[in-house]
Amino acid sequence: MSVKTEQRAKKILQVLLQRGSASVDELVSFLDTSAPSVRRDLARLEERHLVHRTHGGARLAGQMQYEAFRFDSSFHERESRFAEEKRRIGVAAAELIREHDTVGFTAGTTPTQVARCIRHRNAIHVITNAVNIGMELSNQPALNVTLTGGTMRWAGAFSLTGPTAIEMLSGVFMDKAFIGACGVDVLRGATTIEPDEAAVFRAMVRQSKQVIVVADSSKIGMVSPALICPAGDIDILVTDCGIAADALQGFKASGIEVYAV
Repeated sequence: MSVKTEQRAKKILQVLLQRGSASVDELVSFLDTSAPSVRRDLARLEERHLVHRTHGGARLAGQMQYEAFRFDSSFHERESRFAEEKRRIGVAAAELIREHDTVGFTAGTTPTQVARCIRHRNAIHVITNAVNIGMELSNQPALNVTLTGGTMRWAGAFSLTGPTAIEMLSGVFMDKAFIGACGVDVLRGATTIEPDEAAVFRAMVRQSKQVIVVADSSKIGMVSPALICPAGDIDILVTDCGIAADALQGFKASGIEVYAV
């Protein structure tokens, strides 16, 4: 693939990441190129499992379908809550990742959105305890994907936990860790429901230079039973513009950089 073709493909993906879908005519206008060139680009991107061509255009490829979980709706139901907000958070958070970074993703619907936004990127090492993230990124040869190992107690969560996961994480260092949470509070920090899962997330926090919590605004101010990390360990919070003004100011006053998208 020529440099010009690769640059055009990246621009198409940027448009689809922002909008979700686009027509051929819209892409022709945005790229200032011909419709046949756009159609050829979309065909190549579909071969790489990055887009799905539709009648007259294309949409960003969604999650893989796992046969064993075809009738388990729990993960998909959680994905559908605040879906647009999570998509925006994913796009914004993925912009923080640089080439040659080693990045960690915890299990969760919002970290999954971040991970999906780097499928077209190069030279990134991904470490995750999320089976679904590992599966969804595994067919992208430009990404190096490592699963922690561990026990998957809650099938619909795709989350690996236990001593194996913690031991693996203790032996690696990450540039950035993207942490999902059930609650993010300026006083209580980031929390989740299951203590075993929180222990793995804490291990990822300990091993990362930069901790980035990704959570939609419905999680802000909420506190769940199991501590992931105190607010002082959070470097960046990426949330949506529905965050309350007082909560936003509280995080900023605590030295946390906040992206409200």
